[in-house]
Amino acid sequence: MTAPCPCGSGRDYQACCGALHATYAAGQGLAAPTPEALMRSRYCAFVLDLRPYLLASWHASTRPAAIEPPEPGLKWLGLDIKRTALQDADHGSVEFVARSKLGGRAHRLHETSRFVREGGAWFYVDGRFGNGPEN
Repeated sequence: MTAPCPCGSGRDYQACCGALHATYAAGQGLAAPTPEALMRSRYCAFVLDLRPYLLASWHASTRPAAIEPPEPGLKWLGLDIKRTALQDADHGSVEFVARSKLGGRAHRLHETSRFVREGGAWFYVDGRFGNGPEN
């Protein structure tokens, strides 16, 4: 059975973010080749409530101790990547808008996320809401 990837890439989930989730679940570490790929896989992890993946892909310097379960009835509606940038070989950013609906109300999360690569793996560091100059 095939299903479109929730990240909006147009690819099948198993060939897109599902492959990154499966690599991690098999104990083979994080395998996202770019900050954008990690951002997309993290969005999918929120959609599918894969909190262990979210924590593992969060840089240790800013990682919370735990992630609360999603609110009952939360529905993720889509991800729109606005801009990606590599500052150098080990630092990148992704500006995105994630849409959701909860309790009949639509929500938009507009964030520019920062990523760092350590030991060959990309990690989410933090994000700034809205769009504006990089930190």
